[in-house]
Amino acid sequence: MVLKRCIYGVDKNPMAVELAKVALWLHTFTVGAPLSFLDHHLRCGDSLFGSWVKKGINKAATYGTPLLLHEPMKRALRAASKMQIVEGLTDAEIAEAHRSADVFAEVQDMTAPLDALLKLIHAIDWLDIKDKPGKDALKIFFDGQFGDPLDIAMGKKEPKTKREDGQRFGEILKQARILIAEENFFNWQVTFPGIWSDWEDDEPTGGFHAIVGNPPWDRMKLQQVEWFAERRPEIAMAARAADRKTMIEALEGAGDPLANDFKKASERAEASARMARKTGDYPLLSGGDINLYSLFVERSHSLVAADGLIGLLVPIGIGTDKTSSKYVSQVANGNRLKAFISFENKRRWLFKDVHPEDQPTIIIAANTDNQFPEIQYAVKLNSLPTKENDLIVKLDAATLLAVNPNTGTLPIFRSPTDARIVSAVYARVPVFVRKTEEGNECRWAARYFSMFHMTNDSRLFRTKSELVENEAAWPIEHGCYESADGVWLPLFEGKSVQIYNHRYASIITPVGSVSGQGQSLYSSLENLSSPDYFPETRYWVNSMHTSGIETGYSIGFNDVCNTNNERSLIAAIVPQVGTGNTLPLLDGMGAHDASVLLGNLNSIPCDYFARNKIQSRHLNKYILEQLPIIPPEQFKNRKFGSKTAAEVVRLAVLELTYTAHDLTSFARDMGYVDDADAVKPPFIWDEERRLVLRAKLDAVFFHLYGITDREDIRYIYSTFPIVEREEKATYEGKYRSCELCLAFMNALAAGNPDADIAL
Repeated sequence: MVLKRCIYGVDKNPMAVELAKVALWLHTFTVGAPLSFLDHHLRCGDSLFGSWVKKGINKAATYGTPLLLHEPMKRALRAASKMQIVEGLTDAEIAEAHRSADVFAEVQDMTAPLDALLKLIHAIDWLDIKDKPGKDALKIFFDGQFGDPLDIAMGKKEPKTKREDGQRFGEILKQARILIAEENFFNWQVTFPGIWSDWEDDEPTGGFHAIVGNPPWDRMKLQQVEWFAERRPEIAMAARAADRKTMIEALEGAGDPLANDFKKASERAEASARMARKTGDYPLLSGGDINLYSLFVERSHSLVAADGLIGLLVPIGIGTDKTSSKYVSQVANGNRLKAFISFENKRRWLFKDVHPEDQPTIIIAANTDNQFPEIQYAVKLNSLPTKENDLIVKLDAATLLAVNPNTGTLPIFRSPTDARIVSAVYARVPVFVRKTEEGNECRWAARYFSMFHMTNDSRLFRTKSELVENEAAWPIEHGCYESADGVWLPLFEGKSVQIYNHRYASIITPVGSVSGQGQSLYSSLENLSSPDYFPETRYWVNSMHTSGIETGYSIGFNDVCNTNNERSLIAAIVPQVGTGNTLPLLDGMGAHDASVLLGNLNSIPCDYFARNKIQSRHLNKYILEQLPIIPPEQFKNRKFGSKTAAEVVRLAVLELTYTAHDLTSFARDMGYVDDADAVKPPFIWDEERRLVLRAKLDAVFFHLYGITDREDIRYIYSTFPIVEREEKATYEGKYRSCELCLAFMNALAAGNPDADIAL
């Protein structure tokens, strides 16, 4: 009885619907009783696209015939009582099961005209007919001049198409029918009459009491590499997007049917995204690169009753992505967010087919009539929460949202300790860039920019063989080439750099790769010890296309990151090179300011704050902007003995950074000169010395952030387990960075920034 009366389900895949019926029958099987009738509640269709009745009426009004829908609507509304008859039958006997099927056939007959008209109107919207002749043909159709619109919409009759405008409508109708058949638009009110009342109201009245689901986690935008990997692998394996484009154009030129399939798939994906934004059904979650799961979240809110709840399994981005900010701010500030519980899937303990780095998340939210003063919150869980293990904490919305003031998205607090430490710092230290109604507030003269997009700008890239053979170029200093067309600069990518190290890795293109990503070849200590060494890059770009690094150097940081890696926030001074979008830049500052800001970004406390924000594999701009960054004046005002914090940081950063001749301009602007007014040689690469300098910098920034409790400092270091494990293996069980930092904390507090620490 519960199954037949209370459970509803919709899926676009017919097989999924049938399998759901079988599964439910098995769970509710009763010996001696027939299988319950479920066709009235388990339906096939696209949950995301279809039409509400009021919107259909409004759209019909644009063609001058809103009354066309009123009679079919009244008939469909009467079907609600028939549906109640179906639900009232117990199906305890085979005769009742047959009676359920017969009555439901009457329901479908009563709702069919309105359903067909709404689907046709929705399909016409998808076709995006903007030319005047097409619009005129549609108006004539709805006026009935091509035949009865209801019969034509239901497929009972074909339109009269002898006239020119009739032929035009015939073409539109043909396309619309194909679209309806393939997309299977789903009109919720018409399909489930009785769930909603007052169909002509602007806002639907009624809805389900609870919605539970695991929507698909797929981007709407067609992914070329993935699409061709299954159909034509050689196109997917092209290293550059420009090469793939050429190969796709060759398919079209050769008349290959795959070209038409790809074109259709691309157009359908673009139309879906356009309709998601155009219909008004998804005002909060249809921005940016739309993911299907976000639309399902917003659709669930529109389907649930005022006193209902939704519970969905989605990626963690629903609470942390910038594109979700409007939604999460609205539900959290309205006290409608009941639970936000996210899991890590390392070793695939939770879902064997989900990537270990993906973070399945349970979100439970109310509609308008329920409120929750506290949110049940947990992230990065590696086991299921129980009443005994206290993995879930309760936090108020103000605490959660204060950490991301620009976007209003949720942080990634792994424990109450994280919430306490991070919230206290945000109460003392401003974010890097504060966005207000008046504009952006930033105390640093820093400009964020990305020089080249690795996909869109790939036509500008040259491999080494292309430089030599096609451009007739020859090698010059610092990994550059020169030709008759000018100087060709190496193209750095995110994986080219490491903390205070712009020579971290050479990048190659793996043979047979379908991802288009390069592979790192890490520089050896012998390489790094040579100030003349320069790593290899995959591509070079002509200097005429580069812009930004006017001073000859800039701060570059790795956009691709992971909170499970050794470190997450990775930045370095990079020389005059080209940079891809995986290595964004901060430019516009002099060497002194750049060195201090770099020290801040690369400090352990700043990385710790970043880890409480990063949820994906990218250090997005909006995450960087919302990091707590010490203002420039505090570096000048805070003293440790006779030295300002700025002086301590600059000296350490200079030594960590200036290890190669290609950063001579940086060393000169830092004032690193000898008596002859010439730049001194680069510093010798010394692993032990570098460890000490970085620990000193960490101590400086712990002081500046106001984190002086030694247990809090030990806790923050413990959140970098790979660093801890490697150092304990190297230094006989000692977490050397942590111990050095704590020692420097004491020395700095005593006014001795140049203390020699013997550990």
